[in-house]
Amino acid sequence: MAYSKQIKEDAKQLYIRGVSPKQIAAQLELNSDRIVYTWAEKFGWALLLDELSVEQMVNRRLAVLIDLPEKSDQQLKEMDKLIEHHVKLLKANADAKAKIERAAQASSEPQPTHNGKSGNGNQKSKKRGRKVKNDISELTEGSFADWHNSLYAFQKVMRENLNQRIRNILKSRQIGATYYFSGEALENAILTGDDQLFLSASRAQAEVFRTYIIRIAKEFWDIDLTGNPIVLSNGAHLRFLSTNGKTAQSYSGHLYTDEYFWIGQFAEVKKVSSAIATHKKWRRTYFSTPSSKTHPAYPFWTGDEWRQGKETRKNIEFPTFDEYRDGGRLCPDKQWRYVITMEDAVAQGFDLVDIEDLRDEYSDNEFKNLFMCIFVDGAASIFEFNKVMRCMVDSKQWQDFDPKAKRPIGAREVWLGYDPSRTRDNACLVVVAPPALPGEKFRVLEKHYWKGLNFQYQAKQIGEVFKCYNVTYLGIDVTGIGAGVYDLLSKQHPREAVAIHYSNDNKNRLVMKMIDVIDASRLQFDEEHKDMAMAFMAIKRVATNSGNNMTFKADRSELVGHADAFWAISHAVINEPLDHSSPTKSKYVMANAA
Repeated sequence: MAYSKQIKEDAKQLYIRGVSPKQIAAQLELNSDRIVYTWAEKFGWALLLDELSVEQMVNRRLAVLIDLPEKSDQQLKEMDKLIEHHVKLLKANADAKAKIERAAQASSEPQPTHNGKSGNGNQKSKKRGRKVKNDISELTEGSFADWHNSLYAFQKVMRENLNQRIRNILKSRQIGATYYFSGEALENAILTGDDQLFLSASRAQAEVFRTYIIRIAKEFWDIDLTGNPIVLSNGAHLRFLSTNGKTAQSYSGHLYTDEYFWIGQFAEVKKVSSAIATHKKWRRTYFSTPSSKTHPAYPFWTGDEWRQGKETRKNIEFPTFDEYRDGGRLCPDKQWRYVITMEDAVAQGFDLVDIEDLRDEYSDNEFKNLFMCIFVDGAASIFEFNKVMRCMVDSKQWQDFDPKAKRPIGAREVWLGYDPSRTRDNACLVVVAPPALPGEKFRVLEKHYWKGLNFQYQAKQIGEVFKCYNVTYLGIDVTGIGAGVYDLLSKQHPREAVAIHYSNDNKNRLVMKMIDVIDASRLQFDEEHKDMAMAFMAIKRVATNSGNNMTFKADRSELVGHADAFWAISHAVINEPLDHSSPTKSKYVMANAA
Protein backbone atom coordinates (compact mmCIF):
# COMPACT_ATOMS: atom_id res chain seq x y z
CA MET A 1 0.00 0.00 0.00
CA ALA A 2 1.36 3.44 -0.97
CA TYR A 3 1.31 6.10 1.74
CA SER A 4 1.21 9.84 1.15
CA LYS A 5 4.06 12.21 1.99
CA GLN A 6 1.85 13.69 4.73
CA ILE A 7 1.43 10.29 6.41
CA LYS A 8 5.20 9.72 6.28
CA GLU A 9 5.90 13.17 7.69
CA ASP A 10 3.42 12.59 10.53
CA ALA A 11 5.07 9.26 11.27
CA LYS A 12 8.50 10.92 11.33
CA GLN A 13 7.39 13.62 13.78
CA LEU A 14 5.85 11.03 16.09
CA TYR A 15 8.94 8.81 15.82
CA ILE A 16 11.46 11.48 16.80
CA ARG A 17 9.17 12.54 19.63
CA GLY A 18 9.60 9.11 21.18
CA VAL A 19 6.29 7.50 20.19
CA SER A 20 6.73 3.76 19.61
CA PRO A 21 6.30 2.34 16.07
CA LYS A 22 3.37 0.27 17.33
CA GLN A 23 1.58 3.38 18.61
CA ILE A 24 2.42 5.27 15.41
CA ALA A 25 0.92 2.49 13.31
CA ALA A 26 -2.23 2.53 15.43
CA GLN A 27 -2.63 6.32 15.32
CA LEU A 28 -2.04 6.59 11.59
CA GLU A 29 -3.89 3.34 10.75
CA LEU A 30 -0.90 1.79 8.99
CA ASN A 31 -1.00 -1.85 7.94
CA SER A 32 1.85 -2.77 10.26
CA ASP A 33 4.42 -1.19 12.55
CA ARG A 34 7.08 -2.76 10.33
CA ILE A 35 6.62 0.02 7.79
CA VAL A 36 7.62 2.53 10.49
CA TYR A 37 10.87 0.66 11.11
CA THR A 38 11.46 0.56 7.34
CA TRP A 39 10.92 4.31 6.98
CA ALA A 40 13.13 5.03 9.98
CA GLU A 41 16.00 3.11 8.39
CA LYS A 42 15.40 4.29 4.82
CA PHE A 43 15.06 7.99 5.60
CA GLY A 44 17.54 8.15 8.47
CA TRP A 45 15.04 8.73 11.28
CA ALA A 46 16.92 6.30 13.49
CA LEU A 47 20.06 8.37 13.01
CA LEU A 48 18.19 11.51 14.01
CA LEU A 49 16.98 9.74 17.11
CA ASP A 50 20.44 8.41 17.90
CA GLU A 51 21.78 11.96 17.87
CA LEU A 52 19.45 12.89 20.71
CA SER A 53 20.74 12.52 24.22
CA VAL A 54 18.69 10.67 26.81
CA GLU A 55 17.91 14.05 28.36
CA GLN A 56 16.56 15.34 25.05
CA MET A 57 14.36 12.27 24.56
CA VAL A 58 12.99 12.52 28.11
CA ASN A 59 12.36 16.24 27.66
CA ARG A 60 10.59 15.75 24.32
CA ARG A 61 8.33 13.02 25.66
CA LEU A 62 7.56 15.08 28.77
CA ALA A 63 6.69 18.06 26.54
CA VAL A 64 4.30 15.87 24.52
CA LEU A 65 2.52 14.70 27.68
CA ILE A 66 2.32 18.15 29.25
CA ASP A 67 0.66 19.52 26.11
CA LEU A 68 -2.08 16.85 26.16
CA PRO A 69 -5.35 18.57 27.12
CA GLU A 70 -6.70 15.50 28.95
CA LYS A 71 -4.36 12.97 30.51
CA SER A 72 -5.16 9.38 31.46
CA ASP A 73 -4.00 7.87 34.75
CA GLN A 74 -1.31 5.99 32.84
CA GLN A 75 -0.08 9.20 31.19
CA LEU A 76 -0.01 11.00 34.56
CA LYS A 77 2.08 8.15 35.98
CA GLU A 78 4.37 8.36 32.96
CA MET A 79 4.80 12.12 33.54
CA ASP A 80 5.71 11.45 37.16
CA LYS A 81 8.29 8.86 36.10
CA LEU A 82 9.74 11.17 33.44
CA ILE A 83 10.13 13.98 35.96
CA GLU A 84 11.88 11.48 38.22
CA HIS A 85 14.19 10.42 35.36
CA HIS A 86 14.79 14.06 34.43
CA VAL A 87 15.98 14.89 37.94
CA LYS A 88 18.10 11.71 38.02
CA LEU A 89 19.83 12.70 34.79
CA LEU A 90 20.57 16.18 36.11
CA LYS A 91 21.92 14.63 39.28
CA ALA A 92 24.09 12.23 37.28
CA ASN A 93 25.53 15.10 35.25
CA ALA A 94 26.29 17.04 38.41
CA ASP A 95 27.92 13.96 39.94
CA ALA A 96 30.17 13.58 36.92
CA LYS A 97 31.24 17.23 37.07
CA ALA A 98 32.01 17.17 40.78
CA LYS A 99 33.26 13.60 41.22
CA ILE A 100 36.85 14.57 41.99
CA GLU A 101 35.82 17.35 44.38
CA ARG A 102 33.44 15.09 46.27
CA ALA A 103 36.04 12.35 46.60
CA ALA A 104 38.53 14.80 48.05
CA GLN A 105 35.99 16.24 50.48
CA ALA A 106 34.85 12.81 51.61
CA SER A 107 38.38 11.82 52.56
CA SER A 108 39.37 15.00 54.35
CA GLU A 109 36.32 16.70 55.84
CA PRO A 110 34.34 15.56 58.90
CA GLN A 111 30.61 15.13 58.37
CA PRO A 112 27.94 16.73 60.56
CA THR A 113 25.77 14.49 62.69
CA HIS A 114 22.23 14.94 64.00
CA ASN A 115 23.46 16.67 67.18
CA GLY A 116 25.30 19.30 65.13
CA LYS A 117 28.78 18.12 66.22
CA SER A 118 31.52 16.98 63.87
CA GLY A 119 31.84 13.29 63.30
CA ASN A 120 33.53 10.76 61.01
CA GLY A 121 31.89 10.85 57.56
CA ASN A 122 32.37 7.09 57.21
CA GLN A 123 30.31 6.34 60.30
CA LYS A 124 26.53 6.51 60.27
CA SER A 125 24.98 8.61 63.01
CA LYS A 126 22.84 6.72 65.42
CA LYS A 127 19.20 7.74 65.40
CA ARG A 128 17.27 7.56 68.60
CA GLY A 129 13.55 7.41 68.96
CA ARG A 130 11.10 7.94 66.13
CA LYS A 131 12.30 9.05 62.70
CA VAL A 132 11.94 12.79 62.17
CA LYS A 133 9.58 13.67 59.32
CA ASN A 134 11.20 15.55 56.43
CA ASP A 135 14.51 15.57 58.28
CA ILE A 136 16.99 17.94 56.59
CA SER A 137 19.21 18.57 59.63
CA GLU A 138 22.32 17.05 58.03
CA LEU A 139 22.29 19.38 55.02
CA THR A 140 24.69 22.35 54.94
CA GLU A 141 25.66 24.91 52.31
CA GLY A 142 28.21 22.47 50.91
CA SER A 143 25.49 19.91 50.32
CA PHE A 144 24.13 21.95 47.41
CA ALA A 145 27.24 21.88 45.21
CA ASP A 146 25.82 19.10 43.05
CA TRP A 147 22.53 20.94 42.67
CA HIS A 148 24.34 24.09 41.56
CA ASN A 149 26.44 22.11 39.07
CA SER A 150 23.26 20.79 37.44
CA LEU A 151 22.08 24.29 36.49
CA TYR A 152 22.34 25.94 33.11
CA ALA A 153 23.93 29.37 32.75
CA PHE A 154 20.61 31.25 32.57
CA GLN A 155 19.39 29.45 35.70
CA LYS A 156 22.55 30.56 37.46
CA VAL A 157 21.79 34.15 36.41
CA MET A 158 18.44 33.89 38.21
CA ARG A 159 20.16 32.39 41.26
CA GLU A 160 22.79 35.15 41.30
CA ASN A 161 19.94 37.65 41.59
CA LEU A 162 18.26 35.88 44.47
CA ASN A 163 18.92 38.95 46.62
CA GLN A 164 16.56 41.09 44.49
CA ARG A 165 13.36 41.83 46.40
CA ILE A 166 11.24 41.51 43.25
CA ARG A 167 12.23 39.43 40.24
CA ASN A 168 10.05 39.60 37.12
CA ILE A 169 10.96 37.03 34.46
CA LEU A 170 9.53 36.50 30.98
CA LYS A 171 10.51 33.11 29.64
CA SER A 172 10.26 30.65 26.78
CA ARG A 173 8.27 27.51 27.39
CA GLN A 174 10.04 24.26 28.32
CA ILE A 175 13.36 25.67 29.55
CA GLY A 176 13.18 24.31 33.10
CA ALA A 177 12.04 27.43 34.98
CA THR A 178 9.65 25.54 37.25
CA TYR A 179 12.35 22.95 37.92
CA TYR A 180 14.88 25.65 38.82
CA PHE A 181 12.64 27.68 41.13
CA SER A 182 11.54 24.49 42.87
CA GLY A 183 15.16 23.74 43.74
CA GLU A 184 15.94 27.35 44.62
CA ALA A 185 13.05 27.56 47.06
CA LEU A 186 13.89 24.20 48.62
CA GLU A 187 17.53 25.23 49.14
CA ASN A 188 16.49 28.51 50.73
CA ALA A 189 13.97 26.79 53.01
CA ILE A 190 16.58 24.25 54.15
CA LEU A 191 19.35 26.77 54.81
CA THR A 192 17.26 29.58 56.34
CA GLY A 193 14.08 27.98 57.66
CA ASP A 194 12.06 30.58 55.71
CA ASP A 195 8.59 29.66 54.45
CA GLN A 196 8.09 29.41 50.68
CA LEU A 197 4.77 29.92 48.90
CA PHE A 198 3.96 28.92 45.32
CA LEU A 199 1.02 30.63 43.63
CA SER A 200 0.25 29.14 40.23
CA ALA A 201 -2.16 29.85 37.42
CA SER A 202 -3.70 26.42 37.98
CA ARG A 203 -3.89 23.77 40.64
CA ALA A 204 -2.14 21.31 38.33
CA GLN A 205 0.82 23.64 37.86
CA ALA A 206 1.14 24.06 41.61
CA GLU A 207 1.41 20.29 41.91
CA VAL A 208 4.24 20.31 39.34
CA PHE A 209 6.19 22.48 41.79
CA ARG A 210 5.59 19.99 44.55
CA THR A 211 6.56 17.02 42.38
CA TYR A 212 9.87 18.63 41.37
CA ILE A 213 10.70 19.52 44.98
CA ILE A 214 10.07 15.96 46.13
CA ARG A 215 12.17 14.50 43.29
CA ILE A 216 15.07 16.92 43.77
CA ALA A 217 15.24 16.14 47.49
CA LYS A 218 15.22 12.41 46.77
CA GLU A 219 17.77 12.38 43.98
CA PHE A 220 20.29 14.86 45.35
CA TRP A 221 20.12 14.08 49.09
CA ASP A 222 18.10 10.86 49.33
CA ILE A 223 15.48 12.58 51.48
CA ASP A 224 11.80 11.61 51.23
CA LEU A 225 9.62 14.68 51.55
CA THR A 226 5.92 14.22 52.27
CA GLY A 227 2.89 16.30 53.10
CA ASN A 228 0.97 19.15 51.55
CA PRO A 229 2.12 21.64 52.66
CA ILE A 230 5.60 20.18 53.03
CA VAL A 231 6.88 21.00 56.53
CA LEU A 232 10.64 20.57 56.92
CA SER A 233 12.24 19.50 60.19
CA ASN A 234 13.56 23.05 60.70
CA GLY A 235 10.01 24.37 60.67
CA ALA A 236 9.97 25.81 57.12
CA HIS A 237 6.65 25.42 55.28
CA LEU A 238 6.37 24.98 51.52
CA ARG A 239 2.79 25.79 50.48
CA PHE A 240 1.30 25.17 47.03
CA LEU A 241 -1.63 27.42 46.17
CA SER A 242 -3.79 27.94 43.08
CA THR A 243 -5.11 31.13 41.53
CA ASN A 244 -7.43 32.06 44.37
CA GLY A 245 -5.20 34.70 45.94
CA LYS A 246 -7.39 34.88 49.05
CA THR A 247 -6.08 31.47 50.10
CA ALA A 248 -2.61 33.04 50.50
CA GLN A 249 -3.47 36.13 52.51
CA SER A 250 -3.02 34.53 55.92
CA TYR A 251 0.53 33.34 55.15
CA SER A 252 3.90 35.05 54.90
CA GLY A 253 7.12 33.99 53.20
CA HIS A 254 9.02 34.13 49.93
CA LEU A 255 6.50 34.12 47.09
CA TYR A 256 6.76 32.47 43.67
CA THR A 257 3.96 33.37 41.25
CA ASP A 258 4.01 31.11 38.22
CA GLU A 259 2.46 31.75 34.77
CA TYR A 260 1.09 35.04 35.99
CA PHE A 261 0.16 36.11 32.47
CA TRP A 262 -2.49 33.37 32.63
CA ILE A 263 -4.09 34.43 35.91
CA GLY A 264 -7.49 35.92 35.18
CA GLN A 265 -7.94 38.34 38.07
CA PHE A 266 -4.27 39.26 38.17
CA ALA A 267 -4.69 42.68 39.78
CA GLU A 268 -6.64 41.19 42.69
CA VAL A 269 -4.32 38.20 43.03
CA LYS A 270 -1.21 40.43 42.98
CA LYS A 271 -2.69 42.74 45.59
CA VAL A 272 -3.66 39.96 47.98
CA SER A 273 -0.70 37.64 47.42
CA SER A 274 1.94 40.39 47.55
CA ALA A 275 0.69 41.24 51.03
CA ILE A 276 2.29 38.05 52.26
CA ALA A 277 5.70 39.48 51.28
CA THR A 278 5.17 42.88 52.95
CA HIS A 279 8.09 42.51 55.35
CA LYS A 280 11.39 43.52 53.80
CA LYS A 281 12.94 40.08 54.34
CA TRP A 282 10.49 38.39 51.96
CA ARG A 283 11.19 38.16 48.23
CA ARG A 284 8.71 38.01 45.35
CA THR A 285 9.38 36.18 42.09
CA TYR A 286 7.02 36.43 39.12
CA PHE A 287 7.68 34.35 36.02
CA SER A 288 5.57 33.42 33.02
CA THR A 289 5.33 32.73 29.33
CA PRO A 290 3.66 35.65 27.48
CA SER A 291 -0.02 35.77 26.57
CA SER A 292 -1.67 38.96 25.29
CA LYS A 293 -0.78 42.64 25.51
CA THR A 294 -4.33 43.20 26.74
CA HIS A 295 -3.79 41.02 29.81
CA PRO A 296 -3.96 43.09 33.03
CA ALA A 297 -0.44 41.92 33.94
CA TYR A 298 1.09 43.55 30.85
CA PRO A 299 1.44 47.05 32.44
CA PHE A 300 3.03 45.34 35.45
CA TRP A 301 5.65 43.83 33.14
CA THR A 302 6.31 46.97 31.07
CA GLY A 303 6.47 49.32 34.07
CA ASP A 304 3.47 51.36 32.91
CA GLU A 305 1.64 50.46 36.13
CA TRP A 306 4.46 52.08 38.15
CA ARG A 307 4.68 55.11 35.81
CA GLN A 308 0.99 55.81 36.28
CA GLY A 309 1.46 56.14 40.03
CA LYS A 310 3.03 59.62 39.91
CA GLU A 311 3.32 62.37 37.33
CA THR A 312 7.09 62.63 37.86
CA ARG A 313 7.50 59.04 36.65
CA LYS A 314 5.69 59.53 33.36
CA ASN A 315 8.77 59.92 31.15
CA ILE A 316 11.15 57.61 33.00
CA GLU A 317 12.52 55.05 30.58
CA PHE A 318 12.99 51.38 31.33
CA PRO A 319 15.64 49.06 29.85
CA THR A 320 14.95 47.59 26.42
CA PHE A 321 13.82 44.05 25.62
CA ASP A 322 17.34 43.17 24.39
CA GLU A 323 18.87 44.54 27.59
CA TYR A 324 16.58 42.30 29.61
CA ARG A 325 17.89 39.38 27.55
CA ASP A 326 21.47 40.39 28.28
CA GLY A 327 21.70 39.22 31.87
CA GLY A 328 18.66 41.11 33.17
CA ARG A 329 18.39 44.65 34.55
CA LEU A 330 17.31 46.32 37.78
CA CYS A 331 14.60 48.77 36.72
CA PRO A 332 13.48 52.17 38.07
CA ASP A 333 10.58 50.50 39.92
CA LYS A 334 13.14 48.33 41.78
CA GLN A 335 12.10 45.18 39.96
CA TRP A 336 14.80 43.01 38.42
CA ARG A 337 13.55 41.98 34.99
CA TYR A 338 14.97 39.19 32.89
CA VAL A 339 13.98 37.70 29.51
CA ILE A 340 15.15 34.24 28.56
CA THR A 341 14.18 33.12 25.06
CA MET A 342 14.80 29.67 23.65
CA GLU A 343 17.60 31.12 21.52
CA ASP A 344 19.25 32.53 24.65
CA ALA A 345 18.81 29.28 26.55
CA VAL A 346 20.40 27.22 23.75
CA ALA A 347 23.28 29.70 23.44
CA GLN A 348 23.90 29.25 27.18
CA GLY A 349 24.18 25.49 27.03
CA PHE A 350 20.57 24.31 27.09
CA ASP A 351 20.90 21.14 25.02
CA LEU A 352 17.52 19.46 25.49
CA VAL A 353 15.99 20.82 22.28
CA ASP A 354 16.91 21.27 18.64
CA ILE A 355 15.91 24.85 17.93
CA GLU A 356 15.88 24.32 14.16
CA ASP A 357 13.40 21.48 14.60
CA LEU A 358 11.20 23.87 16.59
CA ARG A 359 11.40 26.50 13.86
CA ASP A 360 10.39 23.91 11.32
CA GLU A 361 7.57 22.52 13.43
CA TYR A 362 5.87 25.84 14.29
CA SER A 363 4.80 28.82 12.20
CA ASP A 364 6.82 32.02 12.58
CA ASN A 365 4.28 33.76 14.81
CA GLU A 366 3.69 30.65 16.86
CA PHE A 367 7.44 30.21 17.36
CA LYS A 368 7.81 33.85 18.40
CA ASN A 369 5.09 33.57 21.03
CA LEU A 370 6.00 30.15 22.44
CA PHE A 371 9.78 30.45 22.40
CA MET A 372 10.85 34.07 21.79
CA CYS A 373 8.70 35.80 24.46
CA ILE A 374 6.68 37.89 22.00
CA PHE A 375 3.18 38.91 23.14
CA VAL A 376 0.03 38.52 21.08
CA ASP A 377 -1.47 41.86 20.06
CA GLY A 378 -4.92 41.35 21.55
CA ALA A 379 -6.02 44.79 20.35
CA ALA A 380 -6.44 43.35 16.86
CA SER A 381 -8.79 40.60 18.06
CA ILE A 382 -12.55 40.93 18.13
CA PHE A 383 -12.57 39.28 21.57
CA GLU A 384 -11.42 40.99 24.75
CA PHE A 385 -8.77 38.93 26.48
CA ASN A 386 -10.12 39.58 29.96
CA LYS A 387 -13.52 38.22 28.88
CA VAL A 388 -11.94 35.10 27.42
CA MET A 389 -9.94 34.64 30.62
CA ARG A 390 -13.20 34.57 32.60
CA CYS A 391 -14.05 31.37 30.74
CA MET A 392 -10.99 29.58 32.16
CA VAL A 393 -11.95 27.63 35.28
CA ASP A 394 -10.85 24.61 37.27
CA SER A 395 -12.89 21.82 35.69
CA LYS A 396 -12.55 19.74 38.85
CA GLN A 397 -15.28 21.98 40.27
CA TRP A 398 -17.79 20.45 37.84
CA GLN A 399 -19.32 17.96 40.24
CA ASP A 400 -21.39 16.17 37.59
CA PHE A 401 -18.39 15.51 35.34
CA ASP A 402 -15.93 12.64 35.83
CA PRO A 403 -13.52 12.34 32.87
CA LYS A 404 -12.37 8.91 34.09
CA ALA A 405 -15.85 7.39 34.05
CA LYS A 406 -17.22 5.36 31.15
CA ARG A 407 -20.03 7.90 30.91
CA PRO A 408 -18.24 11.09 32.04
CA ILE A 409 -21.40 13.18 32.40
CA GLY A 410 -23.96 10.39 32.65
CA ALA A 411 -27.02 10.58 30.43
CA ARG A 412 -26.91 14.35 30.06
CA GLU A 413 -26.87 15.51 26.45
CA VAL A 414 -23.75 16.94 24.84
CA TRP A 415 -23.04 18.65 21.53
CA LEU A 416 -19.97 18.03 19.41
CA GLY A 417 -18.18 20.53 17.20
CA TYR A 418 -15.66 19.43 14.58
CA ASP A 419 -13.23 21.58 12.59
CA PRO A 420 -11.43 19.58 9.86
CA SER A 421 -7.72 19.35 9.21
CA ARG A 422 -6.19 21.67 6.64
CA THR A 423 -2.61 22.30 5.56
CA ARG A 424 -0.44 22.63 8.72
CA ASP A 425 -3.63 22.71 10.84
CA ASN A 426 -4.98 20.35 13.41
CA ALA A 427 -8.39 18.80 13.11
CA CYS A 428 -10.20 19.59 16.34
CA LEU A 429 -13.19 17.98 18.04
CA VAL A 430 -14.77 19.43 21.18
CA VAL A 431 -17.38 17.95 23.48
CA VAL A 432 -19.66 20.67 24.85
CA ALA A 433 -22.28 20.32 27.57
CA PRO A 434 -25.00 22.86 26.75
CA PRO A 435 -26.96 24.68 29.47
CA ALA A 436 -29.80 22.55 30.78
CA LEU A 437 -31.19 25.01 33.33
CA PRO A 438 -31.40 28.82 33.48
CA GLY A 439 -28.10 30.31 34.58
CA GLU A 440 -25.98 27.38 33.44
CA LYS A 441 -23.15 27.83 30.94
CA PHE A 442 -21.70 25.96 28.01
CA ARG A 443 -18.87 23.76 29.25
CA VAL A 444 -16.14 22.35 27.02
CA LEU A 445 -15.66 18.90 28.53
CA GLU A 446 -13.12 17.45 26.11
CA LYS A 447 -10.89 18.58 23.28
CA HIS A 448 -9.17 16.32 20.76
CA TYR A 449 -6.57 17.27 18.15
CA TRP A 450 -5.61 15.17 15.15
CA LYS A 451 -3.04 16.24 12.60
CA GLY A 452 -2.44 14.94 9.09
CA LEU A 453 -4.64 11.89 9.55
CA ASN A 454 -7.11 10.46 7.06
CA PHE A 455 -10.84 11.04 7.41
CA GLN A 456 -11.57 7.35 8.15
CA TYR A 457 -9.41 7.60 11.26
CA GLN A 458 -10.99 10.85 12.39
CA ALA A 459 -14.52 9.54 11.84
CA LYS A 460 -13.63 6.45 13.86
CA GLN A 461 -12.32 8.56 16.74
CA ILE A 462 -15.46 10.70 16.74
CA GLY A 463 -17.47 7.48 16.79
CA GLU A 464 -15.65 6.49 19.98
CA VAL A 465 -16.80 9.74 21.59
CA PHE A 466 -20.41 8.82 20.73
CA LYS A 467 -19.98 5.68 22.85
CA CYS A 468 -19.11 7.73 25.94
CA TYR A 469 -21.70 10.49 25.70
CA ASN A 470 -25.37 11.10 24.93
CA VAL A 471 -24.63 13.04 21.75
CA THR A 472 -27.65 14.86 20.34
CA TYR A 473 -25.86 17.12 17.85
CA LEU A 474 -22.62 17.11 15.83
CA GLY A 475 -21.73 20.20 13.79
CA ILE A 476 -19.19 19.47 11.05
CA ASP A 477 -17.48 21.92 8.73
CA VAL A 478 -17.67 20.02 5.43
CA THR A 479 -14.80 21.94 3.86
CA GLY A 480 -12.07 19.67 2.46
CA ILE A 481 -11.49 16.55 4.55
CA GLY A 482 -14.55 17.44 6.61
CA ALA A 483 -16.77 16.30 3.76
CA GLY A 484 -15.42 12.76 4.01
CA VAL A 485 -15.83 12.72 7.78
CA TYR A 486 -19.40 13.97 7.41
CA ASP A 487 -20.27 11.33 4.79
CA LEU A 488 -19.19 8.53 7.11
CA LEU A 489 -20.77 9.90 10.30
CA SER A 490 -24.04 11.04 8.70
CA LYS A 491 -24.73 7.40 7.80
CA GLN A 492 -24.03 6.20 11.32
CA HIS A 493 -25.68 9.16 13.09
CA PRO A 494 -28.12 10.72 10.62
CA ARG A 495 -30.10 12.62 13.27
CA GLU A 496 -27.10 14.12 15.02
CA ALA A 497 -24.70 15.02 12.19
CA VAL A 498 -25.29 18.49 10.70
CA ALA A 499 -23.24 19.84 7.79
CA ILE A 500 -21.93 23.39 8.12
CA HIS A 501 -21.27 24.92 4.70
CA TYR A 502 -18.95 27.89 4.95
CA SER A 503 -19.86 31.20 3.37
CA ASN A 504 -19.29 34.75 4.57
CA ASP A 505 -22.81 34.87 6.01
CA ASN A 506 -22.50 31.55 7.81
CA LYS A 507 -19.04 32.36 9.14
CA ASN A 508 -20.32 35.70 10.43
CA ARG A 509 -23.21 33.93 12.20
CA LEU A 510 -20.79 31.57 13.91
CA VAL A 511 -18.59 34.41 15.14
CA MET A 512 -21.47 36.67 16.18
CA LYS A 513 -22.97 33.82 18.18
CA MET A 514 -19.66 33.32 20.01
CA ILE A 515 -19.38 37.06 20.68
CA ASP A 516 -22.83 36.92 22.27
CA VAL A 517 -21.81 33.90 24.39
CA ILE A 518 -18.47 35.39 25.53
CA ASP A 519 -19.91 38.84 26.30
CA ALA A 520 -22.57 37.19 28.44
CA SER A 521 -19.92 35.03 30.16
CA ARG A 522 -21.78 31.84 29.16
CA LEU A 523 -18.79 29.63 28.32
CA GLN A 524 -16.35 27.67 30.48
CA PHE A 525 -13.30 25.56 29.67
CA ASP A 526 -10.46 24.18 31.75
CA GLU A 527 -7.77 26.68 32.70
CA GLU A 528 -5.09 24.32 31.40
CA HIS A 529 -6.31 24.83 27.81
CA LYS A 530 -4.38 28.00 27.06
CA ASP A 531 -4.52 27.19 23.36
CA MET A 532 -8.28 27.72 23.47
CA ALA A 533 -7.82 31.24 24.80
CA MET A 534 -5.25 31.97 22.08
CA ALA A 535 -7.62 30.55 19.44
CA PHE A 536 -10.25 33.12 20.43
CA MET A 537 -7.66 35.91 20.31
CA ALA A 538 -6.65 34.88 16.77
CA ILE A 539 -10.06 35.84 15.32
CA LYS A 540 -9.93 39.17 13.50
CA ARG A 541 -12.27 41.28 11.39
CA VAL A 542 -11.10 41.60 7.77
CA ALA A 543 -12.48 42.80 4.46
CA THR A 544 -13.78 40.26 1.96
CA ASN A 545 -11.94 39.72 -1.32
CA SER A 546 -14.29 42.14 -3.04
CA GLY A 547 -13.63 44.76 -0.39
CA ASN A 548 -17.33 45.52 -0.13
CA ASN A 549 -18.08 43.57 3.06
CA MET A 550 -16.46 42.51 6.31
CA THR A 551 -15.94 38.99 7.55
CA PHE A 552 -13.91 37.17 10.19
CA LYS A 553 -10.87 34.98 9.81
CA ALA A 554 -7.74 33.66 11.52
CA ASP A 555 -4.77 33.66 9.19
CA ARG A 556 -2.96 30.35 9.13
CA SER A 557 0.21 32.15 10.12
CA GLU A 558 -1.51 33.26 13.30
CA LEU A 559 -0.72 31.97 16.75
CA VAL A 560 -2.85 28.87 16.68
CA GLY A 561 -2.86 27.82 13.04
CA HIS A 562 -6.41 28.23 11.85
CA ALA A 563 -7.85 28.76 15.36
CA ASP A 564 -9.28 25.28 15.12
CA ALA A 565 -10.42 25.13 18.76
CA PHE A 566 -12.45 28.33 18.33
CA TRP A 567 -14.18 27.10 15.16
CA ALA A 568 -14.88 23.68 16.68
CA ILE A 569 -16.54 25.31 19.70
CA SER A 570 -18.55 27.61 17.45
CA HIS A 571 -19.76 24.61 15.42
CA ALA A 572 -21.18 23.12 18.62
CA VAL A 573 -22.58 26.28 20.21
CA ILE A 574 -24.40 27.38 17.03
CA ASN A 575 -26.89 24.59 17.73
CA GLU A 576 -28.46 26.86 20.34
CA PRO A 577 -31.20 29.12 18.94
CA LEU A 578 -30.16 32.74 18.58
CA ASP A 579 -33.00 33.64 20.95
CA HIS A 580 -31.96 31.34 23.78
CA SER A 581 -34.02 33.13 26.41
CA SER A 582 -37.10 31.11 25.43
CA PRO A 583 -36.67 27.32 25.63
CA THR A 584 -37.30 25.61 22.31
CA LYS A 585 -36.64 22.23 20.77
CA SER A 586 -35.85 23.63 17.35
CA LYS A 587 -32.29 23.65 16.05
CA TYR A 588 -30.43 26.35 14.18
CA VAL A 589 -29.20 24.74 10.96
CA MET A 590 -26.51 26.31 8.79
CA ALA A 591 -27.86 26.79 5.28
CA ASN A 592 -26.03 25.48 2.24
CA ALA A 593 -24.07 28.28 0.60
CA ALA A 594 -24.89 28.86 -3.00
